Amino acid sequence: MTMVKAHVSAHELVAGRYRLLEVFARETNRLWWYAEDVTAQQPRLVAQTALPEPADGDTARRVTARVVRTSQTMRLLRPDQVAAVVDAVVEAGTLWTVTEWIDGTPLSGLLAEEGSLHPVRAARLGLELLDVLQAAHDEGITHGELSPGQVFVRDGAPVVVTGFGLAGATLVPRLTAPSYASPEQARDERIGPAADLWALGALLYTAVEGRPPFRDRGRPDATLKAVDRLPLRAPLRTGPLTQAVQGLLRKDARERLTRPVVREALTRVVSEDADADREPVPAPRLRGAYRGVRPAGALRSRRVLAVGAALAAVAVAAAVLVATGALPGGPTAPAPPRAGAPATPTGRHTDGGTPAASAPAASASAATPSAPVSSALPAGYRRYSAPEGFSVALPDGWRRLATSRVSDLAYRVTFGRGGATPSLAVTYSERVGPDPVAVWRDDVEPGLARLPGYHRVGSVRAVTYQGHPAADLEWLAGSGNTRTHTFGRGFLLGGTRGFSLRFTAPAARWDDTADRLALKTFLGTFRPPKA
Repeated sequence: MTMVKAHVSAHELVAGRYRLLEVFARETNRLWWYAEDVTAQQPRLVAQTALPEPADGDTARRVTARVVRTSQTMRLLRPDQVAAVVDAVVEAGTLWTVTEWIDGTPLSGLLAEEGSLHPVRAARLGLELLDVLQAAHDEGITHGELSPGQVFVRDGAPVVVTGFGLAGATLVPRLTAPSYASPEQARDERIGPAADLWALGALLYTAVEGRPPFRDRGRPDATLKAVDRLPLRAPLRTGPLTQAVQGLLRKDARERLTRPVVREALTRVVSEDADADREPVPAPRLRGAYRGVRPAGALRSRRVLAVGAALAAVAVAAAVLVATGALPGGPTAPAPPRAGAPATPTGRHTDGGTPAASAPAASASAATPSAPVSSALPAGYRRYSAPEGFSVALPDGWRRLATSRVSDLAYRVTFGRGGATPSLAVTYSERVGPDPVAVWRDDVEPGLARLPGYHRVGSVRAVTYQGHPAADLEWLAGSGNTRTHTFGRGFLLGGTRGFSLRFTAPAARWDDTADRLALKTFLGTFRPPKA
C-alpha cells in the first residue's frame, strides 16, 4: 500500500468539477481537502485515498458505487451523524470521496491541537459513536475503517462519521489508518461488528492518551503485523475508562466487550462526572482561499449524485425501515394474534443446535384500526401515545429510547429499558412497495443476510393485520450469549404508506413468559394514527 501525497495542484479540478483548495487533515494513506464544487458553486470536503493497485473501469465503478450506496444507506439511518457523500470518483489510482460541508473538526485535528481529552469528554464521544455503530450493525454494515480522521467533532451536536463503504472495496485488509485496524483485520480475516468495537476502543485510547495504542511504523504491512502480534501499550491516563478500553482492545474478538456493556460503562463515566470538561470544540479553521468559498450560515444542501438515484435510494431505504425497523436499537416485531387470544406456536426451528423461538400464528381477524382500544391491559402495562399519532401498550420500565427520521418520508421510534434487548421498534414510511412479502424478500433480507450468524426462521409469510395486507419475517443473528431472535411485521395502510413493528429478544429466552406476553401485547394493542 502506498502513502498518499498532496501532489495535486491547488487549481486542478478533480472529475472536472471539484477544485482542491487546501489540505486540512492527514492520516496514513488519506488526505482531507477543503474544496469547491465549481458546478454547484458549493463548498465541499474531499477525502483523497490512494488505492493499493491500479483500478480498471469495473473496479473503479464497484468501489465508487459501494462507497456512495453504503453512505446513503447510513445517512438515511443516522441523518445527523453520517456525512452526506455527494460523489465518489477514481482517477489515477486515487479514490476521491466528496462530502457536503461538515461543521466540525476531525478528531485527529482536535487531538493535534489539545493533545488529549478528558476521559468524560471521550466517553461522551464514545456514546455518540456507539449510536452510529449500532445503526450500522443492525443493518448488517461494518465500517471497518474507523479512525480519528473519520470522526468529526462538533460543538453542541453529535459527532459525524465518514468513511462508510471503504471496507471490502479492495482486496487489502485496510485502506487507511492501519494503527486502528483490528487484529482479525490485520490477519486479513473476515470482519464484523467486533472489528468496529476494537476501533472504538482504539479511538478512546487515543483520545485520552494522545497517541494510538499501536504506533504507525511507516509501512502498512508492518503496522498491521504489530497490531496483530504486539501487546497493547499500557494506558496511563484512561482513568475511569480503563476497563472499557482494555475490554474493547482484546485481541480475541470473542472476548471483546459487547455494545450494551460498553454503553453501560461509558454512561456510568459520564453520569458520575456530568459537568467535567465541557469546553467547546474549536471551530474548523478556514484559512486562505476557502474563506471566500464557504457561504455565510449553516450549509444544508442535500444534493446526491443524481436525483433519480437519490429518490430510488430513499424509496428502498424507507421500505427497509418499514419492514425491518433497521435503525439504531435492534430487532423486529412478531405477527399478532387477535387481541386477547393466546399466541399459538407454529413450530420450532433449530440452527446449529441453538433452539429458536416458536413464532406466533398470524391472524387475519385482528382488530381493525377503527376498533375501540381495550382498557383491559395486562398488569404492569400502560398505553403510550406517541406525538406521531400511533399508540401501543408498553411494560412498566420501558421508555422511548431513540427517534430517527428521513426528512418527511420515514421515521423510526425505538422502545425498551435501555441497553440490551428486548426492544421494540415502530417504523413508518411513505415509500413502501405494493407487496409486503416482496419488500421483506427483495429489499430487506439481502442486507440482513450479511449479519453474523444470520438464519431465517421459516419463510416470508403473507398475512393480514388489522385488515391490512402484511408480511412477516423472522430470523436469528449473532452467536453464543449474544444470539438474538427477531420477528418483524410490515403492513400497508394504503398507497405507499406503511408501518412495521419489530421485536427482538435473546434467542435463548425467546419462550420466556414475560417476553411472549410483551410480544402478544405489542401486536394486540398497536394502533396507527387515525386517517
